[in-house]
Amino acid sequence: MINYNDFEVWFVTGAQLLYGGDAVVKVDAHSNEMVAGLNASGNLPVKVVYKGTANSSSEIAEIMRAANGDTKCIGLITWMHTFSPAKMWIHGLMDFKKPLLHLHTQFNEQIPWSEIDMDYMNLNQSAHGDREFGFITSRLRKPRKVVVGFWKDKSTHDKISGWMRVCAAWADAQGMQIIRFGDNMNNVAVTDGDKVEAEIRLGYHVDNAPIAKLVPYVNAVTEAEIDELISEYEKLYDFADDCKKGAEKHISVRQAAAQEIGLRRFLQDNNATAFTTSFNELEGMSQLMGFASQRLMAEGYGFGAEGDWKTAALTRTMWVMAQGLPGGCSFLEDYVLNFDGANSSILQSHMLEINPEIAKAKPRIEVHFLGIGDAGVCARLVFQAHEGEGVAATIVDMGNRFRMIVNEVKVIEPKALPKLPVACALWIPQPNLEVGAGAWIVAGGTHHSSFSFSITTEMLEDYAEIADLEMLIIDKDTNIRNFKQDLRNNEVYYMLNRALR
Repeated sequence: MINYNDFEVWFVTGAQLLYGGDAVVKVDAHSNEMVAGLNASGNLPVKVVYKGTANSSSEIAEIMRAANGDTKCIGLITWMHTFSPAKMWIHGLMDFKKPLLHLHTQFNEQIPWSEIDMDYMNLNQSAHGDREFGFITSRLRKPRKVVVGFWKDKSTHDKISGWMRVCAAWADAQGMQIIRFGDNMNNVAVTDGDKVEAEIRLGYHVDNAPIAKLVPYVNAVTEAEIDELISEYEKLYDFADDCKKGAEKHISVRQAAAQEIGLRRFLQDNNATAFTTSFNELEGMSQLMGFASQRLMAEGYGFGAEGDWKTAALTRTMWVMAQGLPGGCSFLEDYVLNFDGANSSILQSHMLEINPEIAKAKPRIEVHFLGIGDAGVCARLVFQAHEGEGVAATIVDMGNRFRMIVNEVKVIEPKALPKLPVACALWIPQPNLEVGAGAWIVAGGTHHSSFSFSITTEMLEDYAEIADLEMLIIDKDTNIRNFKQDLRNNEVYYMLNRALR
C-alpha cells in the first residue's frame, strides 16, 4: 500500500557569495559527497536528493516553492556549510509547507589542528552558520527537527531515519480517506471530534458510508474467491476443530472471508486507507467484521472501533512510520485492570479487532458468539501479543486544539485465558499502573489507543511538531504533580501560540 521508494527528501546547503566562487564550488562538492554518503549508508529509508547550494533569497524561495509542489518530496534537510545570512531564508521559509530538518554537522569530523587557517575557518562555518539559521526558524516559529552529529555516524543516520519515517506518515495523512460504517457508539464523546478541524490541521477526510453500500460488495464475492482465501488462511493460521472444512462453524469462516474481500474492494474503490465499524450497524451483514478488520490492519489499513476515526487514522499513520521495522502495530483498548503490586497491569483487547502482526505465536481461527450489539456469531483470530516495550498513543479533541497523549508501556506475558477467546496484550504502563493510568486519565485520553512495538516516542514527538499538536508524554520519569502542571502550562501556551503563528 505504501512504498518509501516513491518518496524523496531534498537536501539544501546554505552558503553565500562573500567568500568567492571557489568557496562555493568546494561547498557544492562537499554537499554532493555528503548526500552520496548518506544514501550509500543503507541506514536511511528514503532517498536523499541534493538540490544545490542556496546563495541568495531568490534561490532559496525557488527551491522551497519547488519542494511544495513536488509530490515525491516529503521533507527538506538544510545544512549551513558556511555562514548563510538568515534574512535570505525568510521568504522561502514563510512559503515552505512541508516538514523541515535542520542538520547541524560539519564536512570534516575533526579540526586539522596543525593546518587550520582563516580560509579553513571561513569555509567550515557550520558552528556559526547553523546558529544563524536556527535563529530565523525560531523567529518565524517554524516547526522543525534539529539533528546534531557528524554526518557519517550511524547515530545521526538513526535520527534522520526516524524523521523520514514520520515525513512519510505525514505525507500519507494529507488527504487520508477514512470511511465510517456507523456513527460513534451510544453517545461516546472521547472517540468523536471536530472533523473539519481535523482536515485543516491533520489532513484527514472523514466520510460516512451506510453499511448498505458495503453489503453488495460482500454478496458479490464468489465461492471460488472464498476458497482461494481459505487456502491462504490455512497456511497462516491454525484452525479450531469446529472451524475446519466440513465442520459446523466453517460457514462463519467463509462468511468472514467474503467480508474481507468485499471490504477491501470497497475501500480500494473509495481510495480509503482507514475505516471504522460499529456493532450496532450490521443490517445485511452476517457478522461483525472483526476478522476482516484484523486482516486488513495487517495490510496497513487504519482501524478504529465504534466510529473512532481519530484512532483509525493514527493506527494507519503509525503503521506507515513502522514499515520494514519488526514488532508490529495495532488498535487496542483498555479492558481490565490487574492489581499485582509492582506488576500491576492492564489487559488490552477488544471484542475482535487486534492486528495479528503483534502475535507471539501462530494465531488461531475460532468462531464464537459475541454478546454485544447485533454482532451475533463471529469469526476471529485468537492470540496473545509478544512481550516487549512499545508505545500507546491517542489523539483527543480539546476544543481549541488536538492533543496527542503517548504512554510508553511494557508488554508482559498474561496467564492463560481459556474462557476469553479474543486477541489480547497485557501491559504495564510506565512508570507504573498508578501513575501511568492516572496521568492518561488526567490528560483526557481515550480508552482506545494506537499501539506499536516498532516506533519510538521521539518519532511521535516529531509528528506532533509537524502537525502542531499538543503532546504529552507519560514515561518512566512522569509524576502526577508535574504532569498536572504541564497541563496547566499547556493551556496557556496554546492560547498564546495561536496569536504568534
